[in-house]
Amino acid sequence: MIGWLHPGLILIIGALLVPFFKGKWKKAYLIIPPLVALIDVILMYTGVFGEIPFSAWRLPFLEYELVFGRVDKLSFLFALAFTLASVPVMIYSLHVKSSTEHMSQLVYAGSALGIVFAGDLISLYFFWEIMSIASLLVIWHGATDKAHSAGLRYIMWHIAGGITLLAGIVMYIAATGTIAFNAISWGSGNTLLPSLLIFIGFILNAGVPPLHAWLPDAYPESTVTGSVYLSIFTTKSAVYVLARGFAGFGPLMWLGAIMVVYPIFYAVLENNLRRVLSYSLINQVGFMLCGIGMGIPLSLNGATAHAFAHIIYKSLLFMSVGSVLFRTGTAKITELGGLYKSMPLTTVFCLVGAASISAFPLFSGFTTKAMIVQASALGGLAIIYVLLQLASAGVFEHAGIKVPFFTFFGHDSGLRVKDPPLNMLLGMGIMAFLCIFIGLYPYPLYQLLPYPVDFEAYTAPHVIESLQLLLFASFAFFLLIKSGIYPPERNTISLDTDWPLRLAGGKFIWFVKGPLTSFSTWMDGNIKRIAADFTAYGEEKEERVFIGVSVMLALLFLALYLIVQLAYGWIFTS
Repeated sequence: MIGWLHPGLILIIGALLVPFFKGKWKKAYLIIPPLVALIDVILMYTGVFGEIPFSAWRLPFLEYELVFGRVDKLSFLFALAFTLASVPVMIYSLHVKSSTEHMSQLVYAGSALGIVFAGDLISLYFFWEIMSIASLLVIWHGATDKAHSAGLRYIMWHIAGGITLLAGIVMYIAATGTIAFNAISWGSGNTLLPSLLIFIGFILNAGVPPLHAWLPDAYPESTVTGSVYLSIFTTKSAVYVLARGFAGFGPLMWLGAIMVVYPIFYAVLENNLRRVLSYSLINQVGFMLCGIGMGIPLSLNGATAHAFAHIIYKSLLFMSVGSVLFRTGTAKITELGGLYKSMPLTTVFCLVGAASISAFPLFSGFTTKAMIVQASALGGLAIIYVLLQLASAGVFEHAGIKVPFFTFFGHDSGLRVKDPPLNMLLGMGIMAFLCIFIGLYPYPLYQLLPYPVDFEAYTAPHVIESLQLLLFASFAFFLLIKSGIYPPERNTISLDTDWPLRLAGGKFIWFVKGPLTSFSTWMDGNIKRIAADFTAYGEEKEERVFIGVSVMLALLFLALYLIVQLAYGWIFTS
């Protein structure tokens, strides 16, 4: 029974109508689909469409029933985060003239909402693949050779992940007889392999090392606004499905621990600000996967709350860096610096995002990430606790200090550009307000979490511990800068886990363009020459050609007869 209008459908249908509007009418219309989708999601919580949990949009499929509208506290929270972020991001994007870019971004967001509300594995996979295609188009709108190449590599990763996921889903349905998407049963025997395949398909979209290199490769090559959209949906959709299907799965906790540490080294070495933020994104998703893998109410609340906060502050950071790129034409640290003098508002918004991702008191990350860290302490997970604390210091170093310091302060590049247009400032301002609001008053967010919250962020030990960690990281950063030990910013190429694939791919392309093409050309030429000889011979001596063909057919039948006789004799003599 259809009891409400699907928010994802609002965005997808809204995308199809974009080309029908022009000029100011187009700008006015673009805000409507995400705003209506946000209102639609809010009305779910107020009970207009029924008490949570409820489900709608049930459609028969073969002997099963597809559920496009499964709503509970977990799906509602992610849907609220997606739609809440979509409104200011669309405002930020209003200056973009390309209708196809807006369309791909709206479909991308709509498909992510389809994943969040999917109550079965078939509809989940359907929206999963739409999201992959839409995100590819978002990347390709970068309209450069690098964007095109990165998009091809991106979609190859996601095709591989999609095939793995599909294989796992088909095998899982065959083994269990159900398509319902709930906690995935590992069990043993015939459910082990399909569960593993589904898990691999999920963690690829989450950017878990070593299946992560597509993210820092592709995200920085999109447009200014495209990178903001990319930072929101793909990885957080993966966080949602992992929280839904693999909560409490121990190996996921350790994969998350790897994620929080591994990208820090690349973020320190990177010169491109959007690549720094891309590696930082992987690091932050690692915190969420740690919480999901622990599987206790406090850690799951922390993972979902941190995903909510991350969507806001990470998009704010991509917005501020995108504004710098929009005005200066570069996002390279070696070409920036001193921009606080001419871009004061962008500087402030970037500092708010940096403070939020660094979990500074009074900002959003402080009230969400602490739940995950505390859960590791309460669970006696000493190694995980230490890694999370070290990663917190590393986050502050590269995202909290490096990004704003080298962009807006540091050495003076001599660039004097203004803040971006009003729509971009307004989009960043809304995100900055949300970062501060959640940091000052997180209780409305806590009420939406999957489990009852018994956690207080602003305790004296927690505040003191956080400030000590941040001060230590600040001191270490500036000490390394002054001593010259800190890696200097330079134009470099960082080799990540995808370099063997790139190397193999390059060799394959060389083989296709070189030896294989030469062989094909040689074969084509010889076949054409033989065909020409037969044609010329037939034109002169048609009767000889007829006789020659007849003789060839006779010899062929004779050979087949001899082969059959030999085979018959071999079978019966043996």
